Amino acid sequence: MEKGTIPRSTVSGGIDLRTTLQSGQSFLWNRTDGNMYAESSDDAWYYTVSDGEVVFVRQQSDRLEWRATTDAADNLRRRLRLQDDLDEIFDSFPEDVALARARDRYPGLRVIRDPFFPCLVSFICSARTTVEQIHGFQTELAREFGNPIDVDGTTYHTYPQPAQLAAVPEAQLRDLGLGFRAPYIKQTASMVTSGELTAAMVWDEPYKTVHERLQSFTGVGPKVADCVALFALGHLEAVPVDRWTRRLIETYFPDLARETYGETADAFREHFGQYAGYAQTYLFHYERS
Repeated sequence: MEKGTIPRSTVSGGIDLRTTLQSGQSFLWNRTDGNMYAESSDDAWYYTVSDGEVVFVRQQSDRLEWRATTDAADNLRRRLRLQDDLDEIFDSFPEDVALARARDRYPGLRVIRDPFFPCLVSFICSARTTVEQIHGFQTELAREFGNPIDVDGTTYHTYPQPAQLAAVPEAQLRDLGLGFRAPYIKQTASMVTSGELTAAMVWDEPYKTVHERLQSFTGVGPKVADCVALFALGHLEAVPVDRWTRRLIETYFPDLARETYGETADAFREHFGQYAGYAQTYLFHYERS
């Protein structure tokens, strides 16, 4: 196992690892104690399997400490968006009491950047369920259909590739409790496997194009498309509008509330600008918590 640290002094605006990984953005991380969404000390170890490598990370007062089956520093900087200047981002927002309170409560919360396909499947699984259940689905998909990796006598699993999920009978997916989401996952995996629609086709496209194309996937509507655009493809202007976001808009920004999803997201985006997804992420977690 390789080991290393990322000094907090090199991360503009700091990092709150626990909040970032437990705020409902990503469902691809686990805690070594098995209690992903339970209360814990700030220095709990988290792990994920990325590009076939197992990466562990925890927060210390002055640094992130990591150990992994490879050099994980660049991977962590990308996945946790450590290059984002939080001070600059918040300076770009109009003054707002609710957003200031959210940042005061969760300083160092960062927008995640997950791999495209696992992020896509994660949010397809998000319909009518809880954060804990979505996370459980991803853990089970990896355990049942991913490839095993042995590290110091413990077995971890890669997230299944699109072709692996496309080959799984729908009944097996239903057996994991996925219910009506099972055919959506299978059909979406088949689309990616066949090349009908892949990450490469949306990677460098403008946000509006990406948002539209993502909705070609089975089970993907405007909200899921915005989640994938924000949390996998790096479109920080994307604004996922679910019931929590709509509630916080109606509570704190009633002038931004509109009749339709698109109009509400556009109004929020126009108000907060190019980093509107960051504002939504802070307010979403503040409202939920």
